Amino acid sequence: MTALGRSLAVGVAGLAVAAALLLGGARASLAQGPTPPPSSDDAGAAGGPGASTYGCVESVPKGAQRPIVVDTFPQRGTSGWAATLSITVRHGKGERVLPSGLDLSSAVEAKKVLKQAGFAVPDQDGGAGAQLWTEPDDDKKPGATTHLELPVVLLPPNPGRNVMMLPPLPVAVARANGEIATVCTHDHPILVEDPIANTPDAMPKDNPGGIPQREEWTALKKALGWAALGLLAGAILAVLFWRKLNQPKPAPPPPPPRPPWEVALEELDEVRHAGLLELERYGEYFDRTSDALRRYLGARFGFDGLESTTDEILAALKKQAGGFIRFEAPREIGPDGLPRASFGPQPGIAIERVASFLRECDLVKFANLTPTPQQCSTSIATGEAIVRGTMPMSMGVGALLDEPAPEIDPVAAAQLRAPFTPPPAKPARVRSPYEPPDPEEEAAADATRAGDDAPSDDAPGAKPPPREPPEGGST
Repeated sequence: MTALGRSLAVGVAGLAVAAALLLGGARASLAQGPTPPPSSDDAGAAGGPGASTYGCVESVPKGAQRPIVVDTFPQRGTSGWAATLSITVRHGKGERVLPSGLDLSSAVEAKKVLKQAGFAVPDQDGGAGAQLWTEPDDDKKPGATTHLELPVVLLPPNPGRNVMMLPPLPVAVARANGEIATVCTHDHPILVEDPIANTPDAMPKDNPGGIPQREEWTALKKALGWAALGLLAGAILAVLFWRKLNQPKPAPPPPPPRPPWEVALEELDEVRHAGLLELERYGEYFDRTSDALRRYLGARFGFDGLESTTDEILAALKKQAGGFIRFEAPREIGPDGLPRASFGPQPGIAIERVASFLRECDLVKFANLTPTPQQCSTSIATGEAIVRGTMPMSMGVGALLDEPAPEIDPVAAAQLRAPFTPPPAKPARVRSPYEPPDPEEEAAADATRAGDDAPSDDAPGAKPPPREPPEGGST
């Protein structure tokens, strides 16, 4: 083929391709409807605020900078499926894109335009709602960037392959002073294929199975929260109750100390009834009486009576026993108006009597003097008199008078004078007439009757019993 032929062939092929493109554009225009107005690029380049693009009207407040909008849309899609329009808005700091992503005043109009173009916006409460987020602030960038993704469903009016045009959509940006700026996206063509275009003899398919929905069970969440709180509170109360039950119980307070005069009188009574006089343990009798009185005087007037000597005890009594022990002979006024010695009973115990008792105890303890039973009885009676004479006024008012010392111990004398009383005889056993006879009792009864029948030694004519020969002799 010559060069001229090849050129003609190429020219014819180019004309055919051009004709095909023109026919395809005409069919797309007929399927789409009336020819849309100029695109937003032309409007933005030629217009400015107030320019209208296929139903979308831009409005930017006076003196405000127009936000920059960059939007992308896929070129191919499937009928009945969603295609996502991605919009990136660069605006000033302090401004924000409205949550709906569309201008509130023209949202209804935009939905109408989308429906006429063969697009549908899915329910925003479903799983294909629009998503809006703003990038974190960056000091190096002068403004802020917000991203918006809006899924739209492709619904071509005719089956088969269709070329559809996504119309411009308004995007609203709220400024810090309350003004709203509206900008429009670009129009985007998309080639929509039928889902069964490549399937020969396609048959309708059943609806897909149900997708499980996740529902937030707020009642169960609240119930579990309250149950967990109740278990925690119960565990805390159980731990506190267990600690309360297992904590060591405080020891009961000790009983109050007994008064020293009660202890002294009890010790002296124990000495009296210990039976030491019967066992002739006179020294121990005297020592226990002396220790009981010394211990009492120390506890009563605040000093160590057992570790103090007689002189130390008398000195302590002179300092601390005022009112209970007389240190001078009592005096009274006579008929002549002069004081004289009083021989009547006076309250308290004379210091001479206490000193005499202590020195007598020292003789028995340190000089190995053996006391007599009468001295023992006198010592315990003197000790009791000293204890009763130094008791508090409310405890022993009647005991504050000097009592003459008894000559002997009344308990010991009573024990010596008591006559011996033999134990009572065992009563004879009364035998029941219905009880069978006892051989031992019958033998004892026969022996008793035989003894009664035998002649008595005192009876006349009775023979005396034979006499036993002395040891070593013969009869």
